[in-house]
Amino acid sequence: MQEVQGKSRDGLTLVSYLTLPADIEGDRPPRPLPMVLIVHGGPWGRDIYGYRRDHQWLADRGYAVLSVNYRGSTGFGKAFVAASEKEHARKMHDDLIDMVDWAIAEGIAQKDKIAIFGLSYGGLASFVGATFTPDVFCCSVPVVGISNLQTLLESMPPYWAGFAEFMYRSYGDPRTEEGRKLLAERSPINKVDNIKKPMLIFHGANDVRCKIAESDTIAAAMQAKKIPVTYIVYPDEGHGFQRPPNQLSHLAIAEAFFARHLGGACEPVGEDFNGSSHEVRAGADILSDLGLA
Repeated sequence: MQEVQGKSRDGLTLVSYLTLPADIEGDRPPRPLPMVLIVHGGPWGRDIYGYRRDHQWLADRGYAVLSVNYRGSTGFGKAFVAASEKEHARKMHDDLIDMVDWAIAEGIAQKDKIAIFGLSYGGLASFVGATFTPDVFCCSVPVVGISNLQTLLESMPPYWAGFAEFMYRSYGDPRTEEGRKLLAERSPINKVDNIKKPMLIFHGANDVRCKIAESDTIAAAMQAKKIPVTYIVYPDEGHGFQRPPNQLSHLAIAEAFFARHLGGACEPVGEDFNGSSHEVRAGADILSDLGLA
Protein backbone atom coordinates (compact mmCIF):
# COMPACT_ATOMS: atom_id res chain seq x y z
CA MET A 1 0.00 0.00 0.00
CA GLN A 2 1.16 3.53 -0.73
CA GLU A 3 -0.23 6.90 0.24
CA VAL A 4 -1.15 9.08 -2.73
CA GLN A 5 -2.65 12.55 -2.91
CA GLY A 6 -4.70 14.33 -5.47
CA LYS A 7 -6.73 17.52 -5.62
CA SER A 8 -10.47 17.89 -5.80
CA ARG A 9 -11.79 20.13 -8.55
CA ASP A 10 -12.34 22.85 -5.92
CA GLY A 11 -8.87 22.54 -4.41
CA LEU A 12 -9.13 20.15 -1.46
CA THR A 13 -6.32 17.68 -0.83
CA LEU A 14 -7.62 14.11 -1.06
CA VAL A 15 -5.39 11.74 0.91
CA SER A 16 -5.87 8.29 -0.59
CA TYR A 17 -4.35 4.80 -0.46
CA LEU A 18 -3.34 2.68 -3.42
CA THR A 19 -2.40 -1.00 -3.49
CA LEU A 20 -0.92 -2.67 -6.56
CA PRO A 21 -0.36 -6.39 -7.23
CA ALA A 22 2.73 -7.73 -5.48
CA ASP A 23 4.58 -8.53 -8.70
CA ILE A 24 4.70 -4.88 -9.74
CA GLU A 25 7.94 -3.13 -8.91
CA GLY A 26 7.77 0.56 -8.07
CA ASP A 27 4.80 2.78 -7.44
CA ARG A 28 3.22 2.61 -10.90
CA PRO A 29 2.28 -0.39 -13.07
CA PRO A 30 3.99 -0.77 -16.46
CA ARG A 31 0.54 -0.46 -18.07
CA PRO A 32 -2.88 0.57 -16.73
CA LEU A 33 -4.68 -2.07 -14.68
CA PRO A 34 -8.33 -2.82 -14.00
CA MET A 35 -9.10 -0.99 -10.77
CA VAL A 36 -11.51 -1.34 -7.85
CA LEU A 37 -12.44 1.85 -6.01
CA ILE A 38 -13.36 0.87 -2.43
CA VAL A 39 -15.39 3.60 -0.68
CA HIS A 40 -15.32 3.67 3.12
CA GLY A 41 -18.45 3.90 5.24
CA GLY A 42 -19.60 6.56 7.66
CA PRO A 43 -19.24 8.84 5.83
CA TRP A 44 -17.63 10.08 9.05
CA GLY A 45 -14.86 7.52 9.05
CA ARG A 46 -11.62 7.39 7.14
CA ASP A 47 -9.19 5.14 5.34
CA ILE A 48 -5.79 4.70 6.98
CA TYR A 49 -2.40 3.38 5.95
CA GLY A 50 -1.80 -0.22 6.96
CA TYR A 51 -2.78 -3.79 6.28
CA ARG A 52 -6.15 -4.03 4.52
CA ARG A 53 -7.42 -7.49 3.78
CA ASP A 54 -9.80 -6.15 1.11
CA HIS A 55 -6.93 -4.37 -0.64
CA GLN A 56 -4.73 -7.46 -0.40
CA TRP A 57 -7.48 -9.76 -1.70
CA LEU A 58 -8.23 -7.66 -4.76
CA ALA A 59 -4.60 -6.79 -5.52
CA ASP A 60 -3.83 -10.51 -5.42
CA ARG A 61 -6.45 -10.99 -8.12
CA GLY A 62 -4.61 -8.54 -10.38
CA TYR A 63 -6.35 -5.24 -9.68
CA ALA A 64 -5.17 -1.83 -8.63
CA VAL A 65 -7.14 -0.90 -5.49
CA LEU A 66 -7.83 2.70 -4.48
CA SER A 67 -9.46 4.10 -1.34
CA VAL A 68 -10.17 7.82 -1.14
CA ASN A 69 -10.66 10.05 1.88
CA TYR A 70 -13.39 12.15 0.28
CA ARG A 71 -14.71 15.29 2.01
CA GLY A 72 -16.56 14.31 5.16
CA SER A 73 -13.84 11.84 6.13
CA THR A 74 -12.59 12.39 9.67
CA GLY A 75 -9.03 13.14 10.72
CA PHE A 76 -8.46 16.07 8.36
CA GLY A 77 -10.00 18.86 10.40
CA LYS A 78 -13.45 20.35 10.95
CA ALA A 79 -13.47 22.28 7.70
CA PHE A 80 -12.95 19.09 5.71
CA VAL A 81 -15.94 17.46 7.44
CA ALA A 82 -18.07 20.61 7.09
CA ALA A 83 -17.32 20.71 3.36
CA SER A 84 -19.47 17.59 2.97
CA GLU A 85 -22.66 19.13 4.33
CA LYS A 86 -25.52 18.42 1.89
CA GLU A 87 -22.98 17.37 -0.75
CA HIS A 88 -24.06 13.73 -1.11
CA ALA A 89 -24.15 12.74 -4.77
CA ARG A 90 -22.46 16.07 -5.50
CA LYS A 91 -19.06 17.21 -4.21
CA MET A 92 -18.55 14.11 -2.07
CA HIS A 93 -18.98 12.00 -5.17
CA ASP A 94 -16.96 14.45 -7.28
CA ASP A 95 -14.02 13.75 -4.96
CA LEU A 96 -14.20 10.05 -5.85
CA ILE A 97 -14.44 10.80 -9.55
CA ASP A 98 -11.54 13.27 -9.34
CA MET A 99 -9.31 10.57 -7.84
CA VAL A 100 -10.46 8.05 -10.45
CA ASP A 101 -9.46 10.59 -13.10
CA TRP A 102 -6.13 11.03 -11.28
CA ALA A 103 -5.54 7.26 -11.38
CA ILE A 104 -6.29 7.18 -15.11
CA ALA A 105 -3.98 10.15 -15.79
CA GLU A 106 -1.20 8.49 -13.74
CA GLY A 107 -1.39 5.35 -15.87
CA ILE A 108 -2.66 3.28 -12.93
CA ALA A 109 -6.25 2.56 -13.96
CA GLN A 110 -7.65 1.24 -17.22
CA LYS A 111 -10.41 3.71 -18.02
CA ASP A 112 -13.00 1.17 -19.18
CA LYS A 113 -12.31 -1.32 -16.35
CA ILE A 114 -13.05 0.48 -13.09
CA ALA A 115 -15.46 -0.89 -10.47
CA ILE A 116 -16.95 0.86 -7.41
CA PHE A 117 -17.44 -1.17 -4.23
CA GLY A 118 -18.40 -0.15 -0.70
CA LEU A 119 -20.35 -0.88 2.48
CA SER A 120 -22.93 1.38 4.16
CA TYR A 121 -22.12 4.93 2.98
CA GLY A 122 -19.79 3.16 0.56
CA GLY A 123 -22.88 1.28 -0.62
CA LEU A 124 -24.65 4.59 -1.19
CA ALA A 125 -21.61 5.80 -3.13
CA SER A 126 -21.76 2.63 -5.25
CA PHE A 127 -25.44 3.24 -6.01
CA VAL A 128 -24.60 6.89 -6.79
CA GLY A 129 -21.79 5.78 -9.09
CA ALA A 130 -24.19 3.61 -11.07
CA THR A 131 -26.94 6.24 -11.29
CA PHE A 132 -25.29 9.69 -11.27
CA THR A 133 -22.07 8.84 -13.16
CA PRO A 134 -23.10 5.74 -15.16
CA ASP A 135 -20.32 6.07 -17.73
CA VAL A 136 -17.43 6.06 -15.23
CA PHE A 137 -17.70 2.57 -13.73
CA CYS A 138 -18.01 -0.71 -15.59
CA CYS A 139 -19.84 -2.30 -12.64
CA SER A 140 -20.89 -1.53 -9.07
CA VAL A 141 -21.13 -3.58 -5.87
CA PRO A 142 -23.16 -1.86 -3.12
CA VAL A 143 -23.13 -3.66 0.26
CA VAL A 144 -25.81 -2.77 2.87
CA GLY A 145 -26.16 0.48 0.96
CA ILE A 146 -28.66 3.35 0.85
CA SER A 147 -30.78 4.03 -2.20
CA ASN A 148 -33.28 6.53 -0.74
CA LEU A 149 -32.00 9.25 1.59
CA GLN A 150 -35.49 10.20 2.74
CA THR A 151 -36.41 6.70 3.91
CA LEU A 152 -32.99 6.40 5.57
CA LEU A 153 -33.68 9.49 7.66
CA GLU A 154 -37.32 8.63 8.35
CA SER A 155 -36.46 5.16 9.67
CA MET A 156 -33.41 5.81 11.82
CA PRO A 157 -33.00 3.31 14.69
CA PRO A 158 -33.91 4.52 18.20
CA TYR A 159 -30.27 4.61 19.30
CA TRP A 160 -29.68 7.35 16.70
CA ALA A 161 -32.17 9.68 18.41
CA GLY A 162 -29.48 12.04 19.70
CA PHE A 163 -27.90 12.04 16.24
CA ALA A 164 -30.99 13.04 14.26
CA GLU A 165 -30.44 16.80 14.01
CA PHE A 166 -26.88 16.27 12.86
CA MET A 167 -28.12 13.86 10.18
CA TYR A 168 -30.76 16.34 9.01
CA ARG A 169 -28.18 19.11 8.80
CA SER A 170 -25.77 16.85 6.92
CA TYR A 171 -28.15 15.23 4.42
CA GLY A 172 -31.32 17.34 4.30
CA ASP A 173 -34.33 17.66 6.59
CA PRO A 174 -37.20 15.28 5.70
CA ARG A 175 -39.54 17.36 7.89
CA THR A 176 -39.47 20.24 5.40
CA GLU A 177 -40.55 20.50 1.77
CA GLU A 178 -37.16 21.92 0.80
CA GLY A 179 -35.38 19.10 2.60
CA ARG A 180 -37.52 16.41 1.00
CA LYS A 181 -36.84 17.90 -2.43
CA LEU A 182 -33.09 17.85 -1.80
CA LEU A 183 -33.18 14.26 -0.53
CA ALA A 184 -35.18 13.14 -3.57
CA GLU A 185 -32.73 14.90 -5.90
CA ARG A 186 -29.75 13.07 -4.38
CA SER A 187 -31.30 9.60 -4.01
CA PRO A 188 -30.21 6.85 -6.43
CA ILE A 189 -33.70 5.27 -6.36
CA ASN A 190 -34.92 8.24 -8.42
CA LYS A 191 -32.21 7.79 -11.07
CA VAL A 192 -32.65 4.10 -11.86
CA ASP A 193 -33.23 4.84 -15.55
CA ASN A 194 -29.61 6.03 -15.77
CA ILE A 195 -28.13 2.64 -14.86
CA LYS A 196 -26.20 1.13 -17.78
CA LYS A 197 -23.74 -1.29 -16.21
CA PRO A 198 -24.00 -4.53 -14.20
CA MET A 199 -24.76 -4.31 -10.49
CA LEU A 200 -24.30 -6.82 -7.66
CA ILE A 201 -26.15 -5.91 -4.45
CA PHE A 202 -25.61 -7.47 -1.01
CA HIS A 203 -27.72 -6.86 2.11
CA GLY A 204 -28.34 -8.32 5.57
CA ALA A 205 -32.03 -8.82 6.32
CA ASN A 206 -31.66 -7.67 9.94
CA ASP A 207 -29.93 -4.37 9.22
CA VAL A 208 -31.44 -1.64 11.43
CA ARG A 209 -29.25 1.20 10.13
CA CYS A 210 -29.62 0.82 6.37
CA LYS A 211 -32.75 -1.28 6.23
CA ILE A 212 -33.12 -4.02 3.63
CA ALA A 213 -35.86 -1.99 1.94
CA GLU A 214 -33.05 0.25 0.62
CA SER A 215 -31.82 -2.63 -1.54
CA ASP A 216 -35.21 -4.28 -2.09
CA THR A 217 -36.64 -1.17 -3.74
CA ILE A 218 -33.79 -0.47 -6.15
CA ALA A 219 -33.46 -4.16 -7.08
CA ALA A 220 -37.21 -4.29 -7.79
CA ALA A 221 -37.06 -1.06 -9.81
CA MET A 222 -34.20 -2.44 -11.89
CA GLN A 223 -36.06 -5.69 -12.51
CA ALA A 224 -39.21 -3.79 -13.52
CA LYS A 225 -37.17 -1.88 -16.08
CA LYS A 226 -35.38 -5.08 -17.18
CA ILE A 227 -31.99 -3.74 -16.06
CA PRO A 228 -29.79 -6.72 -15.09
CA VAL A 229 -29.14 -6.96 -11.35
CA THR A 230 -27.91 -9.69 -9.03
CA TYR A 231 -29.23 -9.36 -5.48
CA ILE A 232 -27.91 -11.45 -2.56
CA VAL A 233 -29.51 -11.37 0.91
CA TYR A 234 -28.23 -12.89 4.14
CA PRO A 235 -31.28 -13.55 6.37
CA ASP A 236 -29.19 -13.96 9.53
CA GLU A 237 -26.99 -10.86 9.13
CA GLY A 238 -27.34 -7.15 9.82
CA HIS A 239 -25.19 -4.15 8.91
CA GLY A 240 -22.31 -6.15 7.52
CA PHE A 241 -21.61 -9.87 7.55
CA GLN A 242 -20.25 -11.52 10.70
CA ARG A 243 -20.58 -15.28 10.25
CA PRO A 244 -17.40 -16.66 8.60
CA PRO A 245 -19.31 -18.85 6.08
CA ASN A 246 -21.31 -15.79 5.03
CA GLN A 247 -18.18 -13.68 4.69
CA LEU A 248 -16.60 -16.36 2.54
CA SER A 249 -19.57 -16.71 0.20
CA HIS A 250 -19.85 -12.91 -0.09
CA LEU A 251 -16.22 -12.70 -1.20
CA ALA A 252 -16.54 -15.67 -3.56
CA ILE A 253 -19.54 -14.13 -5.33
CA ALA A 254 -17.96 -10.65 -5.48
CA GLU A 255 -14.70 -12.12 -6.80
CA ALA A 256 -16.48 -13.95 -9.61
CA PHE A 257 -18.42 -10.81 -10.49
CA PHE A 258 -15.24 -8.72 -10.63
CA ALA A 259 -13.51 -11.40 -12.71
CA ARG A 260 -16.30 -11.27 -15.27
CA HIS A 261 -16.33 -7.49 -15.59
CA LEU A 262 -12.70 -6.57 -14.82
CA GLY A 263 -10.96 -9.69 -16.09
CA GLY A 264 -8.90 -10.55 -13.00
CA ALA A 265 -8.18 -13.92 -11.43
CA CYS A 266 -10.88 -15.93 -9.68
CA GLU A 267 -10.58 -19.03 -7.51
CA PRO A 268 -13.04 -21.92 -7.95
CA VAL A 269 -15.90 -21.76 -5.44
CA GLY A 270 -15.13 -25.20 -4.06
CA GLU A 271 -16.53 -25.30 -0.51
CA ASP A 272 -16.91 -21.53 -0.17
CA PHE A 273 -20.71 -21.76 0.05
CA ASN A 274 -20.73 -24.43 2.77
CA GLY A 275 -22.72 -23.17 5.77
CA SER A 276 -23.60 -19.87 4.10
CA SER A 277 -27.15 -18.58 4.48
CA HIS A 278 -27.13 -16.43 1.33
CA GLU A 279 -30.31 -16.20 -0.72
CA VAL A 280 -30.29 -15.16 -4.37
CA ARG A 281 -33.29 -12.86 -4.74
CA ALA A 282 -32.52 -11.62 -8.24
CA GLY A 283 -30.09 -12.52 -10.99
CA ALA A 284 -29.73 -16.24 -10.32
CA ASP A 285 -29.15 -16.74 -14.04
CA ILE A 286 -26.05 -14.55 -13.85
CA LEU A 287 -24.71 -16.64 -10.98
CA SER A 288 -25.31 -19.76 -13.05
CA ASP A 289 -23.31 -18.22 -15.88
CA LEU A 290 -20.52 -17.58 -13.39
CA GLY A 291 -20.62 -21.18 -12.23
CA LEU A 292 -21.82 -20.14 -8.77
CA ALA A 293 -25.36 -21.55 -8.69
